[in-house]
Amino acid sequence: MATEFRSMSLYRKLIVAGLLALLLRTPLLSAQSSAADLLLLHGRILTVDARDSVAHAIAIRRGIIVKVGSDVEVLEFAGSLPGTRIIDLHGHTATPGLIDTHAHIADGGVEELYGVKLSDAISVADIVARVKAKVTLLKPGEWVTGSGWDEGKLTDHRYVTTADLDVVSPSNPVWLTHTTGHYGVANSLALKLAHITSATADPNAGTIDRDSHGNPTGVLKEESAMEPVTRLIPPTTPEQMREGVLYIQKVLLSEGITAVKDPDIQQIHWDAYKSLLDQRQLKERICVLWHAGATLESAGKALAEIKAVPRLPASLGDDHLLSCGVKIYMDGSGGARTGWVYDDWLRNATTRDVTSTGAGNRGYPQTDPAVYREMVRLFHRNGVPVGTHAVGDRAMDWVVDTYSLVEQEQPQPGLRHSIIHANLPTPHALDVMAALQKKYDAGYPEMQPGFLWWIGDIYAASHGPKRGEHLEPFKTLQTRGILWSGGSDYFVTPVPARYGLWASIARQTAKGTYGLHPFGMGEAVDIRTALRSYTAWGSRQMFLENKIGTLEAGKKADIVIWDRDLYTVPTNQIKDLKCVMTLLDGEVAYTSPDSPLTSSVR
Repeated sequence: MATEFRSMSLYRKLIVAGLLALLLRTPLLSAQSSAADLLLLHGRILTVDARDSVAHAIAIRRGIIVKVGSDVEVLEFAGSLPGTRIIDLHGHTATPGLIDTHAHIADGGVEELYGVKLSDAISVADIVARVKAKVTLLKPGEWVTGSGWDEGKLTDHRYVTTADLDVVSPSNPVWLTHTTGHYGVANSLALKLAHITSATADPNAGTIDRDSHGNPTGVLKEESAMEPVTRLIPPTTPEQMREGVLYIQKVLLSEGITAVKDPDIQQIHWDAYKSLLDQRQLKERICVLWHAGATLESAGKALAEIKAVPRLPASLGDDHLLSCGVKIYMDGSGGARTGWVYDDWLRNATTRDVTSTGAGNRGYPQTDPAVYREMVRLFHRNGVPVGTHAVGDRAMDWVVDTYSLVEQEQPQPGLRHSIIHANLPTPHALDVMAALQKKYDAGYPEMQPGFLWWIGDIYAASHGPKRGEHLEPFKTLQTRGILWSGGSDYFVTPVPARYGLWASIARQTAKGTYGLHPFGMGEAVDIRTALRSYTAWGSRQMFLENKIGTLEAGKKADIVIWDRDLYTVPTNQIKDLKCVMTLLDGEVAYTSPDSPLTSSVR
């Protein structure tokens, strides 16, 4: 009996010892089973997770993050086999790849490559000189196109006009798009080809700017007024579109931007993205909104296009190309004073703006409100997310009320209908957005902090000091618990997201014509909130919040390394951030020429 007891005791000891050894080996076995092929060590990792954790290192396996923690913790994932790559961050700061939820990157890239660049023009004479230089390269009759001019940045503080352009382009039609994209200027030949004269009436939802004698100045506002000219311009070719995307893609990666929502696309844009994806040249995550037009007929066409491609949650190329819904225009622009508002727009921040009839100018809808509501209802019932352009307070109220109505009629939680720009939400709009987000996962503002900076001077002139205090009200949104996402609206503003991060905090205009802070500082937020709007919150509007937007185990390794710590640098340095390295799916997609980072293979 004693012998049997002693044997059993020994057996149990062996079992316990075996279990103990197994338990001790479990973390190592776990680490080995998910051994990393890339380690980022010795850095400062801003995870932007729910706790806003800060770590020092990241382990990555096959493009997926497997561990975020200390150097010691991450080194456990190095594995025993040779070949693990190691990037020494040397104390540099890493963040999730930045996300721009509103940038016309394909069209903007084409403009940069093939048009006359006017975004840095300082005067009307400067613009005219650039047009003259372009004309010398063309044959008579060939079009001159350009974009980016902004009267708020010109020493003349006025529009470019037909009279300015005619001097240097008598034999070439000219069309120069304003930086907002909501107006532009044509020379006399272009107006003649478009049959626009002093007798031409303003089209519905558009404005032909006129001088004191009623003659067109050449400035045309909104699509219905611009289209008679723009339809005559030779269309972009598929090859030009692909080249435009490739060009801007390099810029995006060099700025730490790894995902973009490109709104208002048509078939040529989709075909360019799909072609580049098939050729393994698409190195961004692209989520698109299809152009829905302003009629039920055009909405039906967009719906057919959407049904012809993979639907959410499906994607192409492992989340590199997604069809994310449609875009509808409810109104126009704050800079053009065509946004649909309750109170008159202003000139020079104080003078009441008037229409050609002498009535106060309160803008106008771009889509008939009743038709708009039916368009949204059509898309909603077919499970298609809707993004609506709305800058004016009256436009915003109509949009959020429409979203609320269709959700009540047929609840479709998770479509994340959005309000694009959302410049001037009323208290009512704030209430409805908060309710929509909570109940239906919808009603998300997709905003552009860079507007306050890049076009802030013309915005200050149009809005005035009282209304300006409520422009882009980030702090109010934060207080109300309303999530928003950040973007550039490139080519309206420059594409680097660092400008938007900075503008969210600084709220400073480019030229200070009406003071550097005409919108006040009451709606400013801190860098942690601003970064979240360009990462974690932005990923929701890409329908990829479970895959990107934060640096956590299980997420894709879309990572940016910066030359300074975003959380500690002075505010005025944020706009000067420099991207040192960008990783997409765990692969190095960009390295700055003077990168201080070092790499090795274990």
